[in-house]
Amino acid sequence: MSYRDQVDFSTLAGKTLKDINGSEGDECMTFTTVEGEEFIMYYEHDCCASCSIEDICGDLNDLIGSPIVQAEESTSGDNPPDADPETIQYQESFTWTFYRLATIKGSVVIRWYGSSNGYYSESVSFEKRGQVN
Repeated sequence: MSYRDQVDFSTLAGKTLKDINGSEGDECMTFTTVEGEEFIMYYEHDCCASCSIEDICGDLNDLIGSPIVQAEESTSGDNPPDADPETIQYQESFTWTFYRLATIKGSVVIRWYGSSNGYYSESVSFEKRGQVN
């Protein structure tokens, strides 16, 4: 799944969303604006690596119908504080990626968790797919 039109996550600032698809455990989330633009946030699978939406803090419905006033991305490579030691013993590398979105109705943090043996990507891509009807 590569759409080739990678853009900065902050591109969503000022846009008004009409639909969001994706939930915890998914490797993909789509955002559709009222103008029909579609953006996709996804992880492109590599061997010996995984990355998915670990948590969504806030109500995604708060992002629908009002202009986005905040669209920020940040990452952390620190070991997760609540990780099960048996789970992480074979994972040599971790990446947490936080996506913060807000409107006047509320804010949401979408937290992605990626892990690997250190040789593969744990990062999320954000791309503009184009216009949808």
